[in-house]
Amino acid sequence: MNAERKDPLVKRLEPWFFISPSLLLLLAVGLYPTIFVLYYSFQNWTMGMGPPVFAGLDNYINALTSSDFLGSLQTSGLFLLITLPVELVLGMAIALALDQTRNRTLRRLVQVLLVVPIATTPSVVGMLVQLMFNTQLGIVNYFGHGVGLNQIDWLGGASAAFGMITATQIWEWTPFVALVLSASLATVPGEIEEVLTLDTESFWARFRYIKLPYMRPGIVASLVFQTIFTIKTFDMIYSIEKGGPGNATETVSLNIERVAFRGFDVGLASAESVLTLVVTILLAQAVVSFLYPDRKGAGG
Repeated sequence: MNAERKDPLVKRLEPWFFISPSLLLLLAVGLYPTIFVLYYSFQNWTMGMGPPVFAGLDNYINALTSSDFLGSLQTSGLFLLITLPVELVLGMAIALALDQTRNRTLRRLVQVLLVVPIATTPSVVGMLVQLMFNTQLGIVNYFGHGVGLNQIDWLGGASAAFGMITATQIWEWTPFVALVLSASLATVPGEIEEVLTLDTESFWARFRYIKLPYMRPGIVASLVFQTIFTIKTFDMIYSIEKGGPGNATETVSLNIERVAFRGFDVGLASAESVLTLVVTILLAQAVVSFLYPDRKGAGG
């Protein structure tokens, strides 16, 4: 009876009462840093060298004309261009294989194993890779020496180092794509697939006309999230190479860290962060527009 007699205003505000702690935390860790960065992107401020001074668009101009920043954007772009398609193809193959598996125990075991790379802290992953592929002490060269191979400098060359961080990124995040697509496949109605199976035995036909449409939301979600995760990847690369050798593995996140915390130029680093955010949003929007072209027409 008391619940039924609640004031209408109390009823409307009650959900906000329960979500307010999470909302406040989200604003504290998300909105405030964004406003902070946006503000200092228009300031000329070197930490420890006096108060900030308004600089207008100078930081953005300096960022867009900086060979270091543009080079790091190019490195991040190449990093994304390689890892994203590979993660999608491998993740889709794993998801389809799990969907075809009739052994529930095996499926659950594989799904649990897929969580391990995702749950492992990226910095720990980077440290393990660095230890495993160390030229002198790494276990990979140790076993290679055991079968008569010479020591290989896995992390010393620019191409080798970039290949190593790329392979590590693929290993760590392909399971995420596989689990998202596996969840999408679980939404396929069994009766529809059974009807099409009676009409044709072609796996390609069943995939194209039944499974792929149901997988499309999962594909979009995984590509958008992986675009964001890949561009902001920092701790794994820093743990392995710290951007080296030279600047071969200096992605945009490492460049911003170097400018802000080793060069102490907060204004320039903030402008680079804002530009990176804009690029990330545009890329994510491009993915959604490409896979949902009909929404562009609806929006117009």
